[in-house]
Amino acid sequence: MSSHGLRIAFFGASLVSAWWNGAALYYRGLLRALHARGHQITFYEPVHPERQRHRDLPVAPDWATVVLYAVEGTEGLERCLEEARGADVVVKASNVGPFDDWLNSRVLELKSGSTQVVYWDMDAPVTLERMAGNPEDPFRALVPCYDRVFTQGGGDPVVLAYRDLGARECVPVYSAVDPDVHQPVRAERRFDCDLALLDDRMPDLERRVESFFLRAADLLPDKRFLLGGEGWGDRQRPANVRYMGSVPPRDHNALRCSARSVLDVSRDGMARFGFSPAPRLFQAAGAGACLITDAWEGIELFLEPGRECLVAQDGLEVAEAVLCLTDAGVRELGQAARRRVLAEHTYAHRAVQVEQALGHSPRLE
Repeated sequence: MSSHGLRIAFFGASLVSAWWNGAALYYRGLLRALHARGHQITFYEPVHPERQRHRDLPVAPDWATVVLYAVEGTEGLERCLEEARGADVVVKASNVGPFDDWLNSRVLELKSGSTQVVYWDMDAPVTLERMAGNPEDPFRALVPCYDRVFTQGGGDPVVLAYRDLGARECVPVYSAVDPDVHQPVRAERRFDCDLALLDDRMPDLERRVESFFLRAADLLPDKRFLLGGEGWGDRQRPANVRYMGSVPPRDHNALRCSARSVLDVSRDGMARFGFSPAPRLFQAAGAGACLITDAWEGIELFLEPGRECLVAQDGLEVAEAVLCLTDAGVRELGQAARRRVLAEHTYAHRAVQVEQALGHSPRLE
């Protein structure tokens, strides 16, 4: 492959709106980093009225061209596919929305001697468990057709599972921190609490939030808990849990820097497969927050338990951590986590990994 910057056509859920779309922050961090390395990004996303109303990138970013297409039929997508033809790399992300299965197949028609087509699985454990439970799943036959599969996480268990399905290559490209976006800021009184959890309500997350967060709040009635994210308004919760509703990305640093500690809870499938750190983990570390995470295999590859984060097996251990944290411990854990992610886990690191996986050799100036 040549040494000029790559032309990358990326079909994803949404770049401009993080509303019910946690993938947006991952997309932004990674694509910004790729742009900074000289690559040209065009991001194709479906028009979703609610996402457009909750758009948190007010203008098109200067590091990517965003193309919106209508979803009343496939005509808009057909035009986008034709425009993407001839790109160096075409990416089809998982869970784009309308016509997802159709698009999984159609992007493969863009493959050529000069165009790689990549499937980027944002929920690999969920995808793999779905296919394992349904031998007729239409995506099974497509896996070997992609030049390679990238995943947001999953480690060796996901890599081996995808290879068993015929994937030519499977490369985990983990979430990371964007140092220009996730950083320590001044604390704000409105976010003051002993433990904060920031995540949208999802079926495969709710049970674990109940176990790790709401249970800890029940055990510590004198402590203040804060819950932020979409969808929790009608969820019964202890009296000491204050629900903030949706918290826009511009306030995430302030929330994490105002809370005495921050909890990260994995979705069911991610916890079962392990090696699947969510973007929130790195965002909190980038802000220098004192982080408590649920236990999952592989955490030590990203943060060292006891020195850069605290790991809890259940709500009781979360409550014990909240009770035992000293002011010095809060500062030391947060500072150590920030040092670690800046040294090893930025999107600049991930962009280099993506280049290497694609066989791209940047031109030396």
